[in-house]
Amino acid sequence: MNKLDAKSRALIIRLLVEGNSIRSTARIADVSKNTVNKLLIEAGKACSEYHDANVRNVRASVIQCDEIWSFTYAKQKNVATAKAAPEGAGDTWTWTALDSESKLIVSYMVGGRDSEYAVAFMDDLRDRLATRVQLTTDGHKAYLEAIEGAFGGDVDYAQLVKIYGGVTGSQGHEKKYSPAECTGIRKRRVEGNPDKALVSTSHVERQNLTMRMHIRRFTRLTNAFSKKVENHCYAVALHFMYYNFCRQHKSLNKLTPAMAACVTDRLWDIEDIIALVDEAAPKPGPRGPYKKRESGISN
Repeated sequence: MNKLDAKSRALIIRLLVEGNSIRSTARIADVSKNTVNKLLIEAGKACSEYHDANVRNVRASVIQCDEIWSFTYAKQKNVATAKAAPEGAGDTWTWTALDSESKLIVSYMVGGRDSEYAVAFMDDLRDRLATRVQLTTDGHKAYLEAIEGAFGGDVDYAQLVKIYGGVTGSQGHEKKYSPAECTGIRKRRVEGNPDKALVSTSHVERQNLTMRMHIRRFTRLTNAFSKKVENHCYAVALHFMYYNFCRQHKSLNKLTPAMAACVTDRLWDIEDIIALVDEAAPKPGPRGPYKKRESGISN
């Protein structure tokens, strides 16, 4: 079976994490669309497994959580009339938990926005933390029960609720694309003793912008949206692996979030992600029909 060389695979991965679509990546790298998609799936699986196994015992102090919307195959309101809509079509939410100091994405989850996903997300976040943290979320009600169930009283938790007004000076179709004006915020203590000065979701909301810029599937008003929820998950896993381990941050003196959080002691490169893919690949077996010989004397 033909296999792309490491340089070509590294180019494909680099194009994907910098916000290129599957088709544009295929054109630039001069490979087929199926080749790009296959590598995305392999890399996404390897990155997800590495994150799950190694982003553990994180010594954080301030965690910010948020959810970002996207959709798979069709928007939720159009799924009922969509032709051959696959399972998982419709609204697709990505939950993120970010360490405010190191900018590390400690935990993430792709799925719905209901209480079931909130509980699973918070349970996963709790299992990755080594210290008591101050936690801030938006006013989404599903967080309340989920955080209580995951942390009990061992957390300093506050909600930051934004108050929105109308779109200033906008009429007609402009209202669709202009965000509503934030007229105020309300900080509400829920559990423990959170420092009011640290109650914020600014860093995790900035990460939402990074996702929309670096994952083509999140770009609004295009046809680059995900067609399968599984591939959406793989693209998210690849992005967070690159973001945590490869992408240097000016605010961290050019360290990566994983280095700042002491999850790794070195700067990763795209070639390291390719190495993860190779390690996760099944080892080739014997070619052609093969039957193990039985020991002993045959009659």
